[in-house]
Amino acid sequence: MASVSHCLYCFESLAAHLGNRKSMTLEEVQESWEKYCRDADITSKKQPPAIRRVFDSDASASSLSTPSSGSTLSLNNDTPTTSTDSLPDTEQSIITESPLFVTWNTVSSSSGHTSLRGCIGTFEAQELDEGLSSYAITSAIHDTRFDPISKRELPSLEAAVTLLTDFEDCDDAMDWELGTHGIRISFVDRGRRYGATYLPDVAPEQGWTKEETLVPR
Repeated sequence: MASVSHCLYCFESLAAHLGNRKSMTLEEVQESWEKYCRDADITSKKQPPAIRRVFDSDASASSLSTPSSGSTLSLNNDTPTTSTDSLPDTEQSIITESPLFVTWNTVSSSSGHTSLRGCIGTFEAQELDEGLSSYAITSAIHDTRFDPISKRELPSLEAAVTLLTDFEDCDDAMDWELGTHGIRISFVDRGRRYGATYLPDVAPEQGWTKEETLVPR
């Protein structure tokens, strides 16, 4: 499954792109995070080394969480820090390639409310080192629903990585669970093919029922 180090790598890739510098590799980010977990009490620290590497600043707490559909990391300084006691000492992922999506949200400094800022992915399996880096930048810069993300927005961003696994056909339109399964819809109407993809977190975050998720708006 997706890990915190995957999200850190997305931040590193985007920050390097915006800063016109060479990015750390996924392996380097994973090693940095693992060393941090081994050497420090992570619930008492302000920033992981990879975040300091990206921003080279004295910014305060970061927020970490790992929802069932993937992993999420926020750099918003005003977001309360989530306990990471349940995280393992090391997070080296056994997955080396996967279909994936990278989502960027902005986090309000006053309310903590998140707003979608970009989301693009692929159903074709990607080597994670290349795929996460590529789609972290693509979803931040080339999602046509939004203006490109700028360097000054980095501290207010939240990154979410979803690795897509265990695909199966539904027996009917309701053969899936809210908050557990993502769905890919494809149908033909009047000779034209339409489709939509919803990651596992989308319907619960929007407050949709199954019916509301499936019915076009």
